[in-house]
Amino acid sequence: MFPTAHVLIVDDEAVIRASLHEMLIRDGYHVTTAESGEVALELIENQTFDLALIDLKMKGIGGIEVLKALRQQAPDTVAIVLTAHASLETAVEALRLGAHDYLFKPCKPAELRQSIRQGLLSRSENRQADLLRQLEQVADSLEDIRSSILEQPRPPSIPIPQPSPEQGRFLQWERLIIDFLRHVVTLDGELLDLTPTEFDILACLVKEAPRVVPPQELLYQARGYESEPWEASEIVRQHIYRIRQKIKDATGRKYVIRTVRGVGYKIDK
Repeated sequence: MFPTAHVLIVDDEAVIRASLHEMLIRDGYHVTTAESGEVALELIENQTFDLALIDLKMKGIGGIEVLKALRQQAPDTVAIVLTAHASLETAVEALRLGAHDYLFKPCKPAELRQSIRQGLLSRSENRQADLLRQLEQVADSLEDIRSSILEQPRPPSIPIPQPSPEQGRFLQWERLIIDFLRHVVTLDGELLDLTPTEFDILACLVKEAPRVVPPQELLYQARGYESEPWEASEIVRQHIYRIRQKIKDATGRKYVIRTVRGVGYKIDK
């Protein structure tokens, strides 16, 4: 728990703003609200925040502009963006701009609390890591001085590459985006309401694109068990049919998944 953390809420919907404000005050946070992007920019210039909840779609200055300003003014502030179902692609852009997480509106209180805790914890750990790096730099400088005095060359230090925290989270093929952490898929900015098996089948097709994937392989990736060719073909055919229907209902597209007769399925551009 971070009871003294100062949280900024940026949302142009009064009901959502008031609801978030009440919940976070009850949780012990110090909370400031902004009813527009313009107000948020003023607050960011004049106050310091530990965490900001930013609605992406607002009249006037939108959430992306607020996030960019926040990154310039206070890069240490944790940003969590709030998005409607049709805005996953924009949410991905927000993550690339340094946002900690995104949540679909209306978000569940438990999910929001968990994201806030994780964001503040990550901020604390990053600060500790920065302090440790500073101490290491001081130690290296002292060692350089000592080595020069003793005229003993130091062995070169080898930097250890640090993996990106978002590495492997997203998978994209043309206008189709898969988020493995949130377990959601959008195509042309529209959310696809897929079952876990449908999600895994579609993810496998995207991973292997443009290769044609046999039904047995798709079923193994989605369900985790081997099957006879005829069984896999029948089961996967039903799932592909439902995925195609959901794609058509959401986007109007008909031929995103193509059947290669006698071989399997592939993702089309």
